[in-house]
Amino acid sequence: MPAFVSLFNFTDQGIRNAKQTAERAKAVRAAIEAAGGSFVGIWWTLGQYDGVLISVAPDDETVMRVLMAVGMQGNVRTTTMRAFGEEEIGSILQGLP
Repeated sequence: MPAFVSLFNFTDQGIRNAKQTAERAKAVRAAIEAAGGSFVGIWWTLGQYDGVLISVAPDDETVMRVLMAVGMQGNVRTTTMRAFGEEEIGSILQGLP
């Protein structure tokens, strides 16, 4: 299944409700798992982004749906990247000229 790295930043609402961030993370885990994916982990960070979420989902549409639902709650904005594992990059490289 495809892997995804989501960088997130708190919105004004999200930082006002920062005490609930761990509970919100549990809700995201449940949403990803309910959609047929898996939650690899979440880390809160210092620097340009407030956190990083790594997940695996059946397809791009599934992770997009979950992240849009999370965004609709108004606590975070995300930037998500599709990640390719060792096997996937091996297949990609085999197709190079």
